[in-house]
Amino acid sequence: MEKDQSSNFLVAVDGEELIGYLMAIGSTTQRTAHSVYLVVGVSETARGKGVGTELFRKMEEWAKNRNLHRLELTVMIHNEAAINLYKKMGFEIEGVKKHSLFVDGTFVDELYMGKLL
Repeated sequence: MEKDQSSNFLVAVDGEELIGYLMAIGSTTQRTAHSVYLVVGVSETARGKGVGTELFRKMEEWAKNRNLHRLELTVMIHNEAAINLYKKMGFEIEGVKKHSLFVDGTFVDELYMGKLL
């Protein structure tokens, strides 16, 4: 990722402990070079403390500096805390990906969410 200008990886640390990350996975193909797919994680102990918000702010700044036009992600349909964070950061629900995951013996839907810059 170090040499890939279309991708980025941000981390949040507390001392020496990793408490969050936000990865942008880009593409160099002409049709999708304007967009990145985001993958985020925040430790349970850091949730609700602004870690995710700050990671998203920094990633959006990076994306704007690279003239990107679209940020997108998926989230399990029952993850209300994450959905609320994404909506707070300006993401909108664009669709449902039915039975896209198999978690603990159950099929789970995901929401497609996106944000235009």
